[in-house]
Amino acid sequence: MNWARILAYITGTVDQELLLRNEYLVAENRILKARLNGRLLLSDAERATLGEIGHRLSRKALEDVANAARPDLGWYRRLVARKFDGSRARRSPGRPRLDAVIEQLIVRMAKDNPGWGYDRIVGALANLGHEVSDQTVGNVLKRHGVLPAPERKKTTTWAQFIRSHLAVLAGTDFFSVEVLTRRGLVTFYVLFFIHLESRKVEVAGITAHPNERWMQQMARNVTMEGWGFLGTCRYLLHDRDPKYTASFRSIIKAVGVEPVALPPRSPNLNAYSERWVRSVKEECLSKLILFGERSLRQALTEYVAHFHVERNHQGKGNVLLFPQDFAKRATGSIQCRERLGGLLRYYELEAA
Repeated sequence: MNWARILAYITGTVDQELLLRNEYLVAENRILKARLNGRLLLSDAERATLGEIGHRLSRKALEDVANAARPDLGWYRRLVARKFDGSRARRSPGRPRLDAVIEQLIVRMAKDNPGWGYDRIVGALANLGHEVSDQTVGNVLKRHGVLPAPERKKTTTWAQFIRSHLAVLAGTDFFSVEVLTRRGLVTFYVLFFIHLESRKVEVAGITAHPNERWMQQMARNVTMEGWGFLGTCRYLLHDRDPKYTASFRSIIKAVGVEPVALPPRSPNLNAYSERWVRSVKEECLSKLILFGERSLRQALTEYVAHFHVERNHQGKGNVLLFPQDFAKRATGSIQCRERLGGLLRYYELEAA
């Protein structure tokens, strides 16, 4: 048996079959590509696979069979360029970005001080060890929508006005209480004033008929020279209740206190007064059945005294508004004191 002849026959048969298979696949590839609408999009992994196989072929053979991807297409050039791309290690052009803490400090200084210009803010930052230019300050404020100093002076917010004038600001308001009398339930109106900085409260009057004549007398009482509640104030905040008549306002204004009527439906602009109404009702009046005007006056007197010297205030650092001198009783035992039959309680050191 001639083995060389048999091997040559088998090899030729296999080569012929491979050639026919390749020819069929190339023709099928071209037909399928012709049926596609638009460009055939391949993933990077698919392109890499074709590229790796094509690298083993000659250029002539590759040109005959490659229809989906070619080694010299843009994706291949981008793949090579990405290998040698050093942009991640490259520094950004220009000056380094300002530290976020300093940027927030610039914005805070501008908002807290409407009259400070760029140079003033630069000086304040230098006092803290931060060296920046006035142009940098201007750019920071523009990014945060903060106006320059001349415009900021004209746009004072209500909160800023309140903080700046706490020492000379007072608020006033009414609240109503239902009281049992011989005639049944009667609505009494309580007029009070509150000094915003100290939170000191004065119940100016209680009446079932707050007419203009009564309001005039209340205005005279709180503006009386020497001991009137508004003696140290310059502004009086009140809502647009018609009980604050023109004559009431004129008496207040005559002693140098400017009445400020707040916009309609804006109780938050007189928040200190509104909060006191909530406190006196929740802690005292809503828990009592009041018989006659006298019991109402007694309850308010006791609560105001408790509010001033025995009750801690979260809005003032959780301390007493007007603390008594406990130093002399520091060695005594702790005693619980009561007002209104135990409705209001406080604790103090008893004298030894």
